[in-house]
Amino acid sequence: MGDSRNEFLIRAESLTRIYEMGESRVIGLREVSLDILEEAFVVLKGDSGSGKSTLLSLLAGLDRPTSGRILVDGRDLAGSGPDEMTRYRREMVGMVFQSFNLMPTLDVMENVCLPAFLANRPARAVKARARELLDWLRLDHRRHHLPAQLSGGEMQRVAIARALINEPRIIFADEPTGNLDSRNGELVIELFRDMNRVFRRTLVLATHSQMADSLATMVVTLRDGGIVRPSWES
Repeated sequence: MGDSRNEFLIRAESLTRIYEMGESRVIGLREVSLDILEEAFVVLKGDSGSGKSTLLSLLAGLDRPTSGRILVDGRDLAGSGPDEMTRYRREMVGMVFQSFNLMPTLDVMENVCLPAFLANRPARAVKARARELLDWLRLDHRRHHLPAQLSGGEMQRVAIARALINEPRIIFADEPTGNLDSRNGELVIELFRDMNRVFRRTLVLATHSQMADSLATMVVTLRDGGIVRPSWES
């Protein structure tokens, strides 16, 4: 696909995710369809259990739908094999989680570089890019510290650097401000704004918070596994 903003980068068609729990079935997502433009900033809203994290996991390739189809840049995720899905997650996608998910025995620099090393990228170029990201995030002085030596806000900024190290086109974030105080939460949302507007990344953010709503090009509200209201912000 080309780089026109009028083309859909992500197309979700009738996504359903059903979890089998013993003899019971829990519907995580029910017939959800959603189109996302290149360079969009999409905010998924909803209470716990609404389906926003399930939708995010499916779009990011961390889970597979029970039925339905996901097209990302023309790639059919539901029909992709394990190796292709691994490449998709490493090359196309960057992930930011509420719990940071940093490796506790690796220092900041090693945590940031890890996805690129797993993708077999040249070490010298990876380290140079990591330094650039850490400098942008005002963390260069922390590059040899372990995660346990960082504040929550610093850990989330490290996670953002890690998400960007492979130059992904899409950033998925699941409650990225959930473990942060209001000031650090605002700083993280400002970084997402810059990723979208300056670095031209497509962002999909699942959150309870309203801090990102004013920055969104699209707000999608979910309830009981279905979309209640997609809306485009001016």
